[in-house]
Amino acid sequence: MTPSTQIPPWQTQGDQKREAVRDMFADIAPTYDLANSIMSARGHYRWREEACTLINLQPGDSVLDLCCGTGDFLQAARKRVGIQGHLVGLDYCGPMLDVAAKKLDPETQLTLGDATFLPFANEQFNAVTVGWGLRNVPDLKATLTEVFRVLKTGGRFISVDMSQPTGPIAPISRWAYHISVPLLGRILRQPEAYAYLPKSTEKFVSREELKAAFEAAGFKNVQFKSRFFGNIALHWGIKQ
Repeated sequence: MTPSTQIPPWQTQGDQKREAVRDMFADIAPTYDLANSIMSARGHYRWREEACTLINLQPGDSVLDLCCGTGDFLQAARKRVGIQGHLVGLDYCGPMLDVAAKKLDPETQLTLGDATFLPFANEQFNAVTVGWGLRNVPDLKATLTEVFRVLKTGGRFISVDMSQPTGPIAPISRWAYHISVPLLGRILRQPEAYAYLPKSTEKFVSREELKAAFEAAGFKNVQFKSRFFGNIALHWGIKQ
């Protein structure tokens, strides 16, 4: 496939999406942390900390961070589970894991793998986290089914991801987001990668639809809340 006919990553599906997203994140791995902090005004750290509170991570817990990227969710989790806790990060993009390995403690296990087919035993983890990952998986239903499988009974799952803003300021918020993020991409000389973020958000399920998908996978007490003028949504539930 020549560059002129290559399908943009936000238009791909299935295996094609899996490969396109992996290659895109491999390209932006060196600048990923900087871009995250700029786009969120460093809010992504607060939202991960809040997520760890919402699922009540405890000292000694075993936690899987799905689509772990450069490891920021794992750093937040380590503060809660302590050195006695067992942390595993899984991502499909090797260069992102390379960045994570330089930031994380040696006790944290990093695994190259596919979110739709987790290489872990049933009921292995007390909690599963995922930050800005569900929007990128090629099969949301399969991913949620796998998360449910690897959680212990009583285990908690939480996602932090982009969402479409709602309410009176939604048009302004959406307009600003669609201008600022592609502009950052041009500054970083990665225009397609940063065009992907707003475009993939548009194609992702709504807050209510993601809540329903959690419930369809078996999760109970599913809740969600919005942050950052509605551009961020936290969803969480329990395996009972």
